[in-house]
Amino acid sequence: MLALADATPWVLGVVGWVDLAAPGAAARVAALAGHGKLRGLRPMLQSIADSAWILGDALTPALEAMLAHGLRFDALVQPRHLPILEAFARRWPDLPIVIDHAAKPFAARNELDPWRDDMARLADRGLWCKLSGLRTEQAAHQDAEALAPYVEHLARCFGDRLLWGSDWPVLHLAGDRYADWLTAAQRLAAAAGLAPQRLFVDAARAFYGV
Repeated sequence: MLALADATPWVLGVVGWVDLAAPGAAARVAALAGHGKLRGLRPMLQSIADSAWILGDALTPALEAMLAHGLRFDALVQPRHLPILEAFARRWPDLPIVIDHAAKPFAARNELDPWRDDMARLADRGLWCKLSGLRTEQAAHQDAEALAPYVEHLARCFGDRLLWGSDWPVLHLAGDRYADWLTAAQRLAAAAGLAPQRLFVDAARAFYGV
């Protein structure tokens, strides 16, 4: 991915992966951070059965290396992780954290709670959030407009710290094209009072430092 970024001028940054609990992870983080376009790391938390994995002491050297090299932490989480993510954010207050895919709320069931309160607490701690991944959490028959309560809550809580993500090409699983989600997100964002320039451009630049 970093080689592709080197060959592609419009790729401004890459969020990579490192096994943060592995021996030698700190050295691996430092080596990758030497590439100017690496902006952050994203452990695959949604695929780890232990919801509290990110609180393990084995991750400390790698997380300290992330801090030392100015990297961001992409939290690929589900609702089960949110109380743990709050504890993680308290432990690492200087680590920039963005919640990927709005923590994948149970949109197929139109379920908002306790997701709303958990997200509000994380927003109060200064975390950022991506408006992405929501269409693939819906049921096949649901329209994107049913996401309005989720988007409105994210807008209230995160404001200028909300950034759009295309979820491309995973979006195919929802039967959407890139343009479908972009158009739906523009409508939902406008209804929630979000400034398009900030949501679709400036917030990502600000968070990732590009």
